[in-house]
Amino acid sequence: MSMKGLYFIALIPPEPLFTEAMNLKVYFRDHFESKASLNSPPHITLHMPFQWRAEKEGMLSEQLSLFSAQQEPFEVEFNNFSSFAPRVVFIDVKKSDKLHDLQKSLLRFCKQELNLFNANYKDLPFHPHLTLAFRDLKKLAYSKAWEEFADKKFEGKFTVDKMSLLKHNGKVWKVLKEFNMAENHLHVL
Repeated sequence: MSMKGLYFIALIPPEPLFTEAMNLKVYFRDHFESKASLNSPPHITLHMPFQWRAEKEGMLSEQLSLFSAQQEPFEVEFNNFSSFAPRVVFIDVKKSDKLHDLQKSLLRFCKQELNLFNANYKDLPFHPHLTLAFRDLKKLAYSKAWEEFADKKFEGKFTVDKMSLLKHNGKVWKVLKEFNMAENHLHVL
């Protein structure tokens, strides 16, 4: 019998942004009783969770490594806070064509090469963000949290030079593997 695991693909910001975002997640747990986002490292989702046979993990990694190696690094910029009422508060990501292109290419690649078809959440458009609080944030707590964070500033940027494959271990999401993007594009004639 083959075991299926749960995976997703994301961008994980480097330090110090990683720790700043982690501290904000802890703040939401402590002040607004929302701890669900602590089940994963701070990240920008590129491909929502999908099931995959654990024994084919090597093939999945190999394919993602090939895909990633063909992508060029680019900058991503965080731009304050935003929300999806009535439960989600997040660090917003400044509009980036390169990020949207990466996500579109990845979804196309996953459909064609990996036969994954659950890439979009209820057909909502891709809205890159870094979640701080979500499904366990009560509506009243959301109102208070959003009142506190609506006008707060959060800035930072990082170079996207790798993608991460995360796997659920039954309790939390852990980074299983990281895939570096093309270091350089030297064309040999």
